[in-house]
Amino acid sequence: MFQSRRHTRHQRQTAYRASLFALLSSAALAQDSKRGFAYIGDTHVPDNHLLTSTNSPLKCLEFIPMVHGIDATKDPQTEVVIKGLPSSSTHLLSFNEPDGSQGSGGSSISPKDAAKAYIDYVVPFREGKSGGGRKWKISHPSTTGSPNGLDWLRRFNESCYDIDSKNGCPADFVAAHWYGNFDGLKSWLGSLDEFYNTNSTRNEKLPIWVTEMALPQQNAQDTVGMMNQTLPYLDKLDYVERYSWFGAFRTDDANEWTGDGVALFDGHGGLTALGALYMGNGFKVGQKGEGVEDAASGLRVSVGLMAALCVWSAVFSLL
Repeated sequence: MFQSRRHTRHQRQTAYRASLFALLSSAALAQDSKRGFAYIGDTHVPDNHLLTSTNSPLKCLEFIPMVHGIDATKDPQTEVVIKGLPSSSTHLLSFNEPDGSQGSGGSSISPKDAAKAYIDYVVPFREGKSGGGRKWKISHPSTTGSPNGLDWLRRFNESCYDIDSKNGCPADFVAAHWYGNFDGLKSWLGSLDEFYNTNSTRNEKLPIWVTEMALPQQNAQDTVGMMNQTLPYLDKLDYVERYSWFGAFRTDDANEWTGDGVALFDGHGGLTALGALYMGNGFKVGQKGEGVEDAASGLRVSVGLMAALCVWSAVFSLL
């Protein structure tokens, strides 16, 4: 089992975030798909054209922002960026891997501090008091897929009810991360469903979104095998509403912790076997997108959006 610790991923946060912000204009009509990407960590024009092409499961995208950590709640630019997102953005993620260290990309927040920040800062977005009056659907923090993650969530929920005995920390969905094999993913999702739904008194189940998943440090064949098991399972699992693979980048851009076996594009911009499988709909290994390979004419990002380094994000097909 691989736990969700990305020792070098965090060095590429700015590049990944830049590409995601640039895809805001892609949010459009809905389609029936659970599939998305945790990051579009690729500024190559042809790659992004392929991801949003007519036959792609991702041709209609919804941009999902994340309030990464406590620092983000203290920065006024966070709400400015969220408020400025298109109306197609309706969901908000909170606190990236609070049980993990900042060095590995986590936000390193105690359950008690996270509960207070969630109630004070995130819940107002759900109520329409923040974010320009839009009532966002919000998620509890996304922990690592380790025993520490589940323990952190238990203590977080206890702290929520210590602060607000009636409402706790209300949520509309649960975000999950997993880096490891299929059996581990299946077990982790079962644990989250048991914790949030089976053993809960709430009237309706909370859907789970797998906002990051991959099989790191393995060869392409093993990774394809894991994906072949994972995709049909998640597509059929009723309580999983959306899922996303890490990541939509070239092998040359993969970091040391994940390894290049997780990449959906090869070094020349053609789909890897993994990429063709994830895209589906007749996409072929080696297939490239249209457009000129010119970084200067690639995706352009607003300076104002790039300044909001406290906002994390995901891109999903609209349901």
